[in-house]
Amino acid sequence: MNNLFIEYPKCSTCQKAKNWLEANNIKYEDRNIVENNPTEKELTEWIQTSGKEIKKWFNTSGLKYKSLNLKEKLPNMTDEEKIKLLASDGMLVKRPILISDKGILIGFREAGWQEILLD
Repeated sequence: MNNLFIEYPKCSTCQKAKNWLEANNIKYEDRNIVENNPTEKELTEWIQTSGKEIKKWFNTSGLKYKSLNLKEKLPNMTDEEKIKLLASDGMLVKRPILISDKGILIGFREAGWQEILLD
């Protein structure tokens, strides 16, 4: 199984998710979201596969999100504009993200990860 774990190493939630993966012996390829931000093509594919709304992919608690006033701007943007914006800066993307054969997980909630990865 190929698991791609996309994280920001300084993020405590990402660290928790990484520890959980290791504790459960789940192998993964690690990718730093700031050094190697998801591309528009990747995001488009992942968003479609995940079945989640694009707004769920935004890091709404991030400083960048707030400084760009995206809460006000996002409702008036097209999906293409939102994806282009996400692809422009890793700090705008909610993390961690786990791309797995079993599904796509955004953010870390242990119960959700357990359900998808261990069952």
